[in-house]
Amino acid sequence: MRDMATNGTGSIASRGQLRAGFLRWLGVTVPLMLLLGFGVAQFVPAGKDNIWYSALTKPALNPPDWAFPVAWSLLYVLLGVVLAMVLNARGARLRTPALIVFFLQLAVNLSWSPLFFGLHQVVVALVGIGLMVGLTMLMSILFSQVRGLAAVLLLPYLAWLLFAAYLNYEILALNPGVESLAPGAKTTQISPR
Repeated sequence: MRDMATNGTGSIASRGQLRAGFLRWLGVTVPLMLLLGFGVAQFVPAGKDNIWYSALTKPALNPPDWAFPVAWSLLYVLLGVVLAMVLNARGARLRTPALIVFFLQLAVNLSWSPLFFGLHQVVVALVGIGLMVGLTMLMSILFSQVRGLAAVLLLPYLAWLLFAAYLNYEILALNPGVESLAPGAKTTQISPR
């Protein structure tokens, strides 16, 4: 009987069944997070491929261009893992609110690149990062009530968001009139693929 666990719906599932359920979710959520994250990035050139961004003065702690896709790949994998953990916790108290907050922060996350790199709305993008930080903190609290490990796995994401907020703020401070620098503010770099 010790190999059995309740699955949150009052029925009993074996650890193997719970693990299989988690692995099924994982096979969907990790590719989904990567697809969404990098799919949105395909519409907006970033890094050295973005003329406007290349013209900006960067903060001293700005990582090299190659670091961003590496970091975001790892973070999207982590987001997929924590999403699978919470989705697999059927019947858990606060699961639904946790998922709602997860998808709200994901929507804000996916809007950041088009706002910053495509529309050059640096102030709005900074507000967006602030919103992401707040939603991620709330998400961590809710996730801790569903699956404690999921909340812990959000810490690297939260740390990266705080670092991104610093970078976004410093770009705003180091580049007066940043929203109208080359190319002109009326021009976007969002490409219709």
